[in-house]
Amino acid sequence: MKDAAVADKVRNIIQPPIEAAGYELVDVHWKHEPLGWVLRVFVDGVGGISHIDCERVSREISVVLDVNDPITHQYSLEVSSPGLDRPLRTLEHFRRFIGDKAKVKLRQGIGGRRNFAGTILSVDPVAGTVTLVVDGREFALPIADLEKANRMFELKKEQVGK
Repeated sequence: MKDAAVADKVRNIIQPPIEAAGYELVDVHWKHEPLGWVLRVFVDGVGGISHIDCERVSREISVVLDVNDPITHQYSLEVSSPGLDRPLRTLEHFRRFIGDKAKVKLRQGIGGRRNFAGTILSVDPVAGTVTLVVDGREFALPIADLEKANRMFELKKEQVGK
């Protein structure tokens, strides 16, 4: 099974218990690293996420993963915050960060262009697009074509020196 298919299968299994515990499942990565396979789960909560929250989610989903057994070989489970450069996977993720900067990579692209970095202007749930302002131009990017997107954290002038 391809890495993305494993991540999708796991996402479907763990999303309900994560949401029932009051958290948001942001992303799931399944990857082979030098020390073996790693299942990395990114969660968030209202007001952020703490180390204790990550431990709680890890315990909750470990049980669900053991029962459903979607991965048949040994792996390490890591649960963490999405970080300041959090992944953006859904229209809701983009809506939450309107006005912030984001880097977006599309699978097919628009007019031969696949990579975009700019300010999130708006989200259109009917069209399934997010509009980014890149170098003064607006691009309506289809969420269905999204390969990867991350929020770009910027330290604002009023934050410097605090």
